[in-house]
Amino acid sequence: MPLRNLSSPSAFRSVSSDRIDVAIIGAGVMGAATAYWLKRSDPNLSVAVIERDYSFSQASSTLSASSIRQQFSCPVNIQLSQFGIQFLRTVSDHLSCAGEAIDLGLTEPGYLYLASIDQEPSLRAAWEIQSGHGAEISLLSAPELTRHFPWLNTDGITLGALGLSGEGWFDGPALHQAFLKKALSLGAIRIQGEVKAIHCEGSGQDLRFAKSVRLADGREITCGALVNAAGAWSSRLVRDLDIELPIGAARRTVFVLSCPTPLTNCPLLIDTTGFWLRPEGRFLIAGMDPRAEEDDLPLDPDYSELDEAQWAVLAHRVPALEAMRIERAWAGYYEMNHFDHNAVIGPLSGFENFYCIAGFSGHGMQHAPGAGLALAEWILKGAPQTIDVRPLGHDRIIRGEPLRELNVIG
Repeated sequence: MPLRNLSSPSAFRSVSSDRIDVAIIGAGVMGAATAYWLKRSDPNLSVAVIERDYSFSQASSTLSASSIRQQFSCPVNIQLSQFGIQFLRTVSDHLSCAGEAIDLGLTEPGYLYLASIDQEPSLRAAWEIQSGHGAEISLLSAPELTRHFPWLNTDGITLGALGLSGEGWFDGPALHQAFLKKALSLGAIRIQGEVKAIHCEGSGQDLRFAKSVRLADGREITCGALVNAAGAWSSRLVRDLDIELPIGAARRTVFVLSCPTPLTNCPLLIDTTGFWLRPEGRFLIAGMDPRAEEDDLPLDPDYSELDEAQWAVLAHRVPALEAMRIERAWAGYYEMNHFDHNAVIGPLSGFENFYCIAGFSGHGMQHAPGAGLALAEWILKGAPQTIDVRPLGHDRIIRGEPLRELNVIG
């Protein structure tokens, strides 16, 4: 259902009245992207982004490894990535303020998924889906992998899938800041504060209506529509509203490695064992399947994830890493959707005007441009227009019908 009475002058109130047409909780990349697309679509709309910490010190947007790929198993994720790469390639056309160029350092060496004989059928099945949706992915045999990447040990590898275009990495925090800066320049309102309560109307069989939010300092902000873009904390935000939203803050450690031997033409490599690595300037960054399963762990790097056994796994696959050194590490949260490792985009079930854009499970930064546009269209027009993200709707959780994404990294 679209936002009500958008054509009515009474829908647009002064910010001094604390009445906002669309209030977005969370000013990370999802909230910022949604605000940008809303203001770009309707400059008269009053849009506010409410954020408790504008330093973003613990935000997934700040701590992301910021890569983009088309090698997903769900078509909607492939489509979001395809929109995302085009947006990144032309980002200054969208987000430049006063003609200032935006440099995201986008580079596209591709992703390289490796498969053992047991994993090969799944890799081929994913390739069929990706190719059917226009992704340029090449399947390489072990000898072909050796020719392309002589630094790679293909022992135990029968097949690799290499992205030929539209895959690589970029400066994610710069994209986030560009979205936020542009949204504010278009008139979005920046509100600093922590949401302590969400007040709703309606009960029983009726659709509920999110009427207002109360901040920690006592301010009450009424709204025509409300967006939960709180990322890893999105479930916590709605825990008092009887909303099923199985999203948690899953800690992931990223290691910065130095290696004396250059890995020529190195893509983002995903090994059969689950570890990944890619170049980052003159270093490499890498991550592994984490050992801890709990949510909300402190944001401290877990150096034990790269112990001697894991070090040996890396050095087996890339022998040059026998001489690697850990330079430093950082930890960030995946806003992990434990239901099916996919985002939740669209209206929250049972609500007329309460929306969600969260739970991207590690691929949010690359999908922010398309996801923000899709949600803005859903709010303003009643349904997504450019990318059909309805398979990612909250109702699938209520129905107990997961849309499983098989290609989840680290």
